Amino acid sequence: MRIYGLKACDTCRAAMKALPGAVLVDVRAEPLGAADIARFLEAFGEALVNKRSTTWRGLDEAERAGAPEALLSEHPTLMKRPVIEEEGGALHLGWGKDVQAALGV
Repeated sequence: MRIYGLKACDTCRAAMKALPGAVLVDVRAEPLGAADIARFLEAFGEALVNKRSTTWRGLDEAERAGAPEALLSEHPTLMKRPVIEEEGGALHLGWGKDVQAALGV
C-alpha cells in the first residue's frame, strides 16, 4: 500500500500509523509524474486539488484558472491528502470515516 502525501501532514501521519506496512511517498520530496497525476485526476477529478490550502490561497487568479495537471505539477502541496493506493490499484482520497471503513480500519 502506498500513501501519497507529505511527511509533515498530520492526516498523512495518522493514515500511516493506522496502516502498518504502508509506504509514504512524500510528494514534496518526490513530485508526482504526469502519469500518476493523470491517474489520480481520472479517479477523483477536481476534488484532487485542495482549494482550502494555504498554497491555493497564495495563487493569483490566473494561476488558479490553470489546468489541474499543471497546478499539481508546479505545486505538489496543492494535492488533497492523502491519496492511498491499495495493492490492487484501488485509490482512496482523504482519511475520512468512509476511507477508513473501506480499508478496514
